This record gives sequence, C-alpha cells and structure tokens, in this order.
Amino acid sequence: MDTKDCILFSGGARGAEAVFGSNAERLGIEEVNFTFEGHSIARDRGIRVLNHEELKKGDVSLTYISKLLNRTYTQTEVFRKILQSIWYQINNGQEIYVVGQIQEDNTVRGGTGWGAEFAKLCNKPLYVFDQEQDGWFVWGEDKWVVEAEPRIQHPHFTGTGTRLLKDNSEKAIAELFDRSFA
Repeated sequence: MDTKDCILFSGGARGAEAVFGSNAERLGIEEVNFTFEGHSIARDRGIRVLNHEELKKGDVSLTYISKLLNRTYTQTEVFRKILQSIWYQINNGQEIYVVGQIQEDNTVRGGTGWGAEFAKLCNKPLYVFDQEQDGWFVWGEDKWVVEAEPRIQHPHFTGTGTRLLKDNSEKAIAELFDRSFA
C-alpha cells in the first residue's frame, strides 16, 4: 500500500492520537483530525473543525452509551462534543486502531471505549493495544483475541486512544506503522 494513498483519521489530542499523527507525518500519510471550536489539541496538521450541525450528526444518547459500556459518563457539553467527534473518526476509518485498556466486561476504558464500541457496532476491524497487558488484541465475533503483529491493510484507518500514554504504547504505534508501510 502506498502511503500517498492513505489517510489517518484521528482527533489530534495529546497522547495516543498525537503519536498516531506524528507517525503518519513521519511516513508522509495524510491526516484528518476531527475537533470542534474551543477544543485544545496537540496536532496542528489536517485539522477539521466540526460545526454545530456536523456535531449533531455524531450525537448519541449518553444514557445509551452508559448502559453499553457499563459505566456513567459526565453530562457536560464538552464531553458530548468529544463523543460526537469520535463518531467522525470511527465513521471515516475502515480499520480502527485504539490504545487503552480492555476491561473485564470486554469494553475499553474511558471515552475511548465509545470509539471501540461504535467500531464493533459498525462491524469494522478493531484492534486495541492494551497498555497494561502490553499487547495487541483484535475483536472477534464476541471476544478479544491476541493479535501479535497487526498491519494496517486499508488506506483509510483510524488511530485513537488514551491521553495517558505509556512508553510501550508509543513503541507499539511506531512498530505498527513500520510493519504496515515497510
């Protein structure tokens, strides 16, 4: 796959999204970072500011998300907009790569969990690098399966995840790009 044909869809936030973005830039891959007015992000490349009408398209019930992920989320306007922008990231990518922590209930911890669950609902290939288990996992029919060395196989892919990135995750993201575009 030629890097010139590829697009990384992300959010440009510090942590995992910033590292996905810097690796895309390193290899000459285009970036689209979905954000909204007033949101602070770490990447300044490929910024796509969503207006209020676009954000509404990505709206989802916080009650539904809370039930789906077995936890309660804050009802703030900023958090709602973050979830709406994640909808764009997942909707545009054909393969989804997430960095975080897989919970016992098979969800991913934090707001990133909504992106992973939305990818499952859309039946998109979903890979999670679990920082605590120090390894990649792929979502199967109904469970996580160890995936030793995933490769990006579609030119339109999403990279997202936790803002609290550990060193093993930075390395895993760089190796994912190197393996995929060697």
